[in-house]
Amino acid sequence: MPSSPYLTAMRPAYGTGTLADVMPTALAALGIPSRGVNLRSAELHGVRRIAVLLLDGFGFHLLGQAAQASDTVGAMHHGELGTLTPITATVPSSTPISLASLACGLPPGEHGIIGFTVRVPDTGDLVTHIRWDGAPDPETWQPEPTCFEQADAQGVVCTVVSNGTFRDTGLTRAIYRGADWLPAIAPHEVAEGVLAALARGDRSLVYAYLPDVDTAGHFHGIGSPEWLEAVAKVSEAIDGILTGLPRDAALMVTADHGMVNVTDRLHVDRRPDLTHGVEAVAGDGRMRYLYAAPGAVEDVRQAWTAAVGERAEVIGRDEAIDRGWYGPKVTESSRERIGDLVVACRGTFAIVGVEGEPPHVARLVGHHGGLTAAEMAVPLWSYRNG
Repeated sequence: MPSSPYLTAMRPAYGTGTLADVMPTALAALGIPSRGVNLRSAELHGVRRIAVLLLDGFGFHLLGQAAQASDTVGAMHHGELGTLTPITATVPSSTPISLASLACGLPPGEHGIIGFTVRVPDTGDLVTHIRWDGAPDPETWQPEPTCFEQADAQGVVCTVVSNGTFRDTGLTRAIYRGADWLPAIAPHEVAEGVLAALARGDRSLVYAYLPDVDTAGHFHGIGSPEWLEAVAKVSEAIDGILTGLPRDAALMVTADHGMVNVTDRLHVDRRPDLTHGVEAVAGDGRMRYLYAAPGAVEDVRQAWTAAVGERAEVIGRDEAIDRGWYGPKVTESSRERIGDLVVACRGTFAIVGVEGEPPHVARLVGHHGGLTAAEMAVPLWSYRNG
């Protein structure tokens, strides 16, 4: 993984181009007024069918390496096919936050899915959004209209093409309301599903998801043979969609975050002193939320600051909000879900060994969730047929 400048901090580009603007751009092209920035107004003018393919972990600064495994990705990266621009993820740069930002067309401060794991204010329980079993109630936890609900209300046929095991999860109920579900797992199945869904109705909006690159990066690292194989695999979905893309349709490809190969870890389970005054540790390895016992915030801040040193920054909830990490507006319910303290990792450092997390998480090579350009910058690539 390259060092600087990809490991320097990058601010989320709210108001100019984040994942929260991708679906509003698609809605605008389909004639539906929507919140957010229109990122492709001229290029998508007049299309009646749009597919948005999200490749998990396919960060913008990884495209050069990814091009080694796919001629299509190489053509995208070098400007020989379609239109490629960098946008940013929202914060934290992790899957559930990014998917919610994309599907709802809102920054995390408004949709409220504001961490990989957060504490439920009313109960003190932890909810891990990616493994959400339905409690708390998804429609209450994330009450804002999704982009699919907005499109459906205007007569656009909406479809999600993804693994069927995700269909009834809490995250799906929170962010994909308004769309039908078409199960597909393998890249060729996803491509076939996207093309079938694009043919539905007079106007159609399709969202598809593939996790392969992210999974390979977590377990084997960016640039590994397994990672390159995953890139080649998911590029088959792009090729398949382009081959059958209708004349009045467009394809948009983006990612939820990038990734860094971690070289330095703090194991919380080996540091019992770091749990003094801490009621819960949440978030993920690159951005942790600390929920302190009453009156213990400053003691916790000092202990964790000493433990992480220059490898991370420990700041209060209000400061994180004031820095604009979660968007220009943060609702009171969203604010309550953020930890009393936020630990933002720098460089290639991660905080692991947290109670309640699967043991394998501490051994993962690739991580994300932080504020480096490697994690925050994501591609927005589009191709219009006709």
